[in-house]
Amino acid sequence: MTIDIQGTIAPGFDAVADAFEANFAGGNEIGAAFALYRHGEKLIDIYAGHADRKRERDWQADTLIPVFSTGKAITALVTAYAVDQGWLSYDTPLASLWPEFGAAGKAGVTFAEALSHQAGLPGITDQMEPGDWFDRDLIEARLAAMAPMWPLGEGSGYHPITFGFLADGAVRRAEPQGRTVGQLLKDIIAGPRGIDVWIGLPEAEHGRAGEHVLPPRAPHLGKINAEKEAAFLKPWSSPGRRGPAEWRTAEFPAANAHATARGLAELMSVFATGGLLRGERLISEAVVKEAMAIRVEGEDRVLPFDIAFGAGVNVNRDSGWFGPEPSAVGHYGFGGSCAFADPVTGLSGAYVMNRQMDVLVGDERAVRLINAAYEGL
Repeated sequence: MTIDIQGTIAPGFDAVADAFEANFAGGNEIGAAFALYRHGEKLIDIYAGHADRKRERDWQADTLIPVFSTGKAITALVTAYAVDQGWLSYDTPLASLWPEFGAAGKAGVTFAEALSHQAGLPGITDQMEPGDWFDRDLIEARLAAMAPMWPLGEGSGYHPITFGFLADGAVRRAEPQGRTVGQLLKDIIAGPRGIDVWIGLPEAEHGRAGEHVLPPRAPHLGKINAEKEAAFLKPWSSPGRRGPAEWRTAEFPAANAHATARGLAELMSVFATGGLLRGERLISEAVVKEAMAIRVEGEDRVLPFDIAFGAGVNVNRDSGWFGPEPSAVGHYGFGGSCAFADPVTGLSGAYVMNRQMDVLVGDERAVRLINAAYEGL
């Protein structure tokens, strides 16, 4: 199969084009894009295929696509900015900002522990409607009242949706103007620079959004337990029943970022350059190191992996999910999207697509592209 790859590739990175074409040749793509930066300078920005299920709309340079949990890495960036501004620290107990959150034994949960999936709240256990997720105050009240699902300090349990409510709840209460994670991204970080990454997509931008195609089967979760049921398997585990327009517009900092690969790769360069964005200091190097430091590692209670979490990002170690460098960080999204940053080589990159596969992390399409990118160094 021959595809028409659009965009730009720096000399020496032909292996990336070959990997990109191989993904399509394998029948595993409808539309996709990949971007790579080094030390904040763009090396690759390519795209191909179609933005819709019927293959009637070509993927464009500015096609936005929902990247699901890949957006957690962007939320990690916004929260690092909040820490660097001095609004709160990674050691701040959430209950000191949000007193109600201290109920049911959670008084000691710190901001970093919430960002590293250690708060014991991987999902809502009490029955509710999928549409309840669109009521921020209601969800925050439920999380504040809920008891942790395991003894705090005894490892992580991935928080697919609740991660975003915890991050936003803390930041919004600490930020002087009470702005949300999505508003800070738009007002301070991405918006002023024209970087195409959104948490809460304005209705005026919906026409650029591509359609995603659900995977052929649910991802394998391993042996089912109560934590996995709450996170993924309850009828109300994910936001729903409000239609695509309201879902795109809502702010779910854990789950519904919309972005181009180029936008994600450029924002991730902040983690690859010690806090610089377009050559200017956005976050101090010290806070970037704090954000990327391993906070917890080992067998997760929700994901069927031995995994390491920083303050909102996954740390590569020897997983190979983000290339060969152990200190690289990033995040995968449901179905295969990925963003990563490597502080050793200065690389940052992102892969986005609309055909989802039944993988939780380490989608072979993304891994193939990332490994090919390293070949070009």
